[in-house]
Amino acid sequence: MFKAGDRVRIVSCEDDPRAAGKTGRILDDVPPGPLTEGRWTVDRISIWIAPVLCHTNELRPA
Repeated sequence: MFKAGDRVRIVSCEDDPRAAGKTGRILDDVPPGPLTEGRWTVDRISIWIAPVLCHTNELRPA
Protein backbone atom coordinates (compact mmCIF):
# COMPACT_ATOMS: atom_id res chain seq x y z
CA MET A 1 0.00 0.00 0.00
CA PHE A 2 1.28 3.46 -0.84
CA LYS A 3 0.89 6.77 0.98
CA ALA A 4 1.21 10.42 -0.04
CA GLY A 5 4.78 11.40 -0.89
CA ASP A 6 6.05 7.88 -1.62
CA ARG A 7 8.41 7.68 -4.60
CA VAL A 8 7.29 5.05 -7.07
CA ARG A 9 8.55 3.61 -10.34
CA ILE A 10 5.89 3.36 -13.01
CA VAL A 11 6.17 -0.08 -14.63
CA SER A 12 3.31 0.58 -17.04
CA CYS A 13 0.53 3.14 -17.21
CA GLU A 14 -2.76 2.69 -19.02
CA ASP A 15 -3.54 6.39 -18.50
CA ASP A 16 -0.37 7.65 -20.28
CA PRO A 17 2.08 5.09 -21.72
CA ARG A 18 4.83 7.75 -21.87
CA ALA A 19 5.10 7.52 -18.07
CA ALA A 20 6.26 3.88 -18.14
CA GLY A 21 9.80 3.49 -16.84
CA LYS A 22 9.80 6.85 -15.04
CA THR A 23 9.55 7.68 -11.33
CA GLY A 24 7.10 9.97 -9.59
CA ARG A 25 5.42 10.66 -6.25
CA ILE A 26 2.04 9.53 -4.93
CA LEU A 27 -0.35 12.45 -4.35
CA ASP A 28 -3.24 10.62 -2.66
CA ASP A 29 -3.64 10.94 1.11
CA VAL A 30 -6.09 8.02 1.18
CA PRO A 31 -6.28 4.73 -0.74
CA PRO A 32 -7.91 5.09 -4.17
CA GLY A 33 -11.66 4.67 -4.43
CA PRO A 34 -14.50 4.71 -6.95
CA LEU A 35 -13.81 8.27 -8.13
CA THR A 36 -10.43 7.25 -9.60
CA GLU A 37 -11.57 3.70 -10.38
CA GLY A 38 -9.07 2.31 -7.86
CA ARG A 39 -6.06 4.11 -9.35
CA TRP A 40 -3.35 6.13 -7.59
CA THR A 41 -2.51 9.69 -8.68
CA VAL A 42 1.21 9.97 -9.51
CA ASP A 43 2.84 13.39 -10.02
CA ARG A 44 6.32 14.86 -10.59
CA ILE A 45 7.02 12.45 -13.42
CA SER A 46 8.31 14.89 -16.01
CA ILE A 47 7.83 18.47 -17.08
CA TRP A 48 6.09 17.12 -20.20
CA ILE A 49 3.85 14.56 -18.45
CA ALA A 50 0.91 15.70 -16.33
CA PRO A 51 -0.12 13.70 -13.23
CA VAL A 52 -1.34 10.24 -14.20
CA LEU A 53 -3.66 7.64 -12.68
CA CYS A 54 -2.10 4.19 -12.23
CA HIS A 55 -3.37 0.90 -10.83
CA THR A 56 -1.40 -0.60 -7.92
CA ASN A 57 -0.04 -3.38 -10.14
CA GLU A 58 1.48 -0.74 -12.46
CA LEU A 59 3.61 0.75 -9.65
CA ARG A 60 6.66 -0.37 -7.67
CA PRO A 61 8.37 1.35 -4.72
CA ALA A 62 11.38 3.38 -5.88
